Amino acid sequence: MPSNISLDFANTVEWHAGPDPEERLTSYSSAVEWARRTEILSETQADTLLATAHANPVEEMEALGRIIALREAVYRIFSAVAHHRPPQPADLERLNAEFAEASKHLRLVVAVGPEAGGRVPGEEALPEPGALPGFEWTWEGVEDHLTSLLWPVARAATTLLSSPELARVRECAGDPCGWVFLDLSKNASRRWCDMADCGNRAKARRYRARKKGETGIGRTSP
Repeated sequence: MPSNISLDFANTVEWHAGPDPEERLTSYSSAVEWARRTEILSETQADTLLATAHANPVEEMEALGRIIALREAVYRIFSAVAHHRPPQPADLERLNAEFAEASKHLRLVVAVGPEAGGRVPGEEALPEPGALPGFEWTWEGVEDHLTSLLWPVARAATTLLSSPELARVRECAGDPCGWVFLDLSKNASRRWCDMADCGNRAKARRYRARKKGETGIGRTSP
C-alpha cells in the first residue's frame, strides 16, 4: 500500500504511544540502514556516511540526536493531526528548520529515461535531439552531511501537511501502538496498522469482554 516516507520515519519506534516505546534507531548505523532500505540513500552514499560518522564519533552522536529529535516531532505532528488537534509550535518549528536546511540542497535536473538505467547524482543528462526534456528533483551533497537522510523526510512531511491527503492521516486505534498511516481505503474507514496485528488483538479483547459479561464475572451485584 502506498505510504509516505515521513510516516515511515515516524514509525521507527514500536508502541510509540505507550509508556515503554521500543526504539529501532538505536545507533547512527541503524538510522542509515533504515534510509538505505527505504532507498533514501544509495549503497555508496550510505557507506560513505557511515565511514565519516565512525571517524567522527562526536558528530555521529550529534547527528543521531538530530535524527531522533525530528522523528519525534514528525510523529507528534501527525498524531495530533490524526486526532484533530493542532500540533505543538515547537514541533512545527523543528520541522520547518529541517525543511529549510533540506531546501538548500534540492536541485532540479534533466531526467534520464528508463533505458539509461537512472541518473547518477552529479552526472549531466541531455535529452535526445528534438525530444521534450523531462525533469526530476535530486539532492546535492548527500555524502557531505551526516543528517542528509532527513532531507527527503522533511520534504515529504511538509508536502503531506499541505496536501488534501492530510485528511487521510490516521493513528492505529490499537492502544498503545501509535502507528501512523495514510488511510487509502475506499470508504476511509481503516482503523488499524494491520488487521492481522492490532486488529486481531482488539477482536480478541472484545471477545473476552463479551464472554466475561455473559458469565457475569466482574458484574456488580444488584
